[in-house]
Amino acid sequence: MLFEVKCTDLAARIGKLTTPHGSFETPSFIPVIHPVKQQISPNFLKSLGFDCIITNAYITFKKNEEKARKYGIHNIVNFDGPIMTDSGGYQVLEYGSVGVSPSTMAQFELDIGSDIPVPLDKPTGYGLSYPIAKSYVDETISNIKETIKIIKKNKNNSDIDPAYLSSNGEIWTGTIQGAEHFDLVKYSASVLDKMGFQFFAIGSPVELMESYNFSILSQLIKTTKLTIPNKPIHLFGAGHPLTIPLAVALGCDTFDSASYILYAKDNRYMYSHGTLRLDEMSYFPCCCPVCSYYTVKELLDEDRETRITNLAKHNLFILKQEISIVKQYIYDGRLWEYILQKARSHPKLMDAIYTIKNFEYLQNSTPLFKQKAIYLFEPVDQYRPELKNFRRMLINNYKSFYSDVLLLYPDQSIRPFYLSSIFKNLIDNYSPSLVCLYNPFFGLIPVEISDIYPASHNVFSNHSRDFEVGDYGEFIKLFNSFLKINHFKTIYIIADSFMEKMLSFLQFPDEIELKIENFVEITTKSDQFL
Repeated sequence: MLFEVKCTDLAARIGKLTTPHGSFETPSFIPVIHPVKQQISPNFLKSLGFDCIITNAYITFKKNEEKARKYGIHNIVNFDGPIMTDSGGYQVLEYGSVGVSPSTMAQFELDIGSDIPVPLDKPTGYGLSYPIAKSYVDETISNIKETIKIIKKNKNNSDIDPAYLSSNGEIWTGTIQGAEHFDLVKYSASVLDKMGFQFFAIGSPVELMESYNFSILSQLIKTTKLTIPNKPIHLFGAGHPLTIPLAVALGCDTFDSASYILYAKDNRYMYSHGTLRLDEMSYFPCCCPVCSYYTVKELLDEDRETRITNLAKHNLFILKQEISIVKQYIYDGRLWEYILQKARSHPKLMDAIYTIKNFEYLQNSTPLFKQKAIYLFEPVDQYRPELKNFRRMLINNYKSFYSDVLLLYPDQSIRPFYLSSIFKNLIDNYSPSLVCLYNPFFGLIPVEISDIYPASHNVFSNHSRDFEVGDYGEFIKLFNSFLKINHFKTIYIIADSFMEKMLSFLQFPDEIELKIENFVEITTKSDQFL
């Protein structure tokens, strides 16, 4: 398998995954198609830019076994690109069992030429007791061991690395189970990693997504990413415009769902912030070919099958648009801003933002330098990985030449500050000192490094200074830590309204001489600061 990463932001990455039937770019939504009854043709999917699809190998086995073995899955579904095959896990989740052995399904998936086959697993589901969930994880691992025997038995390509888990170039999927029992998720992922899987899937998250339990979903993805940080990860059943940006930001690379057709059958119309009932709409907030051709009433008046087909096509346009938007935000280095926009679409999604704000692995995978400025709006933005990395650098790696006197001045968005007349006047009017700008999001910005990213590449809202005490806890933590590791004798603070509120929460050692002046009074009576 070849997985090439081109661009990253947060834990998201734009990459290219290569399979025996070609490559496709990630992050990628992989539409589910029925292997027998296809209401939306694979050709239409490919025309929209869906370069990989997923179909059900178990249904194919039951309905078209001999034909599929003879002609292959690509001819059965009439699609010449990469095809992922589910082996019946969904049916196991729904009905308890499928009456087919893991080895039988593994051999069938190899025989029909699946590019990304999935072993027959035992989905954990959501809400199970720990002992039952553990037994399902163990059963999945046992099934996978049986599958690996079949893979090795079929290995017939001498060019494939013996350590690579493949018989003829296909990419086998290690399905991780455990659901909300995160230690089981970690155990499952680590066992599969040691078995040699190069591609992984998080199993059984559908119930979490259907209940909008995005916080637990976020922790589930985090546990998986910390266990297997570099290999591509698939998220089963993710087909909602609200779910995809968050999952991508946390590190998922591919998704599959039949939501586009299931929603259409239920008269549900996708849009960027959720779904609407078609019979409750007056206007289409979209300009896709379907929405441009029909009015709401005209689409409602169509016969059921025509309405379903067209509504499904619209839903696919929305899903493709969502993936494209996410990719652009990754490329621009502004994915954080986009998931915050999305979070305002649903309170449960905002809960997830406060769950992920301290996920350290997002810091480690966010680029240290970007081409565009970041935007800062409200207290939650203090947790942006770029700012957390800057504060970590300030505490662990920064040391000033000036050790006795600290001068604090409110950040007025003057870039670069050290070339401004205000800075020269500060130096003339105060003793030689370390001059630091302060603002609610960064904390402190020493002037001598105020031109590095992101200290000089940001735009913040002035309304951020209107806050409740405690909203900017990261400012307080950084300030107090900075004073502990630097032993200043004198501190001058030119205090704006933000700093005046903060002063009672900052810890000044007794030996420090503290001199506070009001920013408004100074700038009013002395034109040297105007």
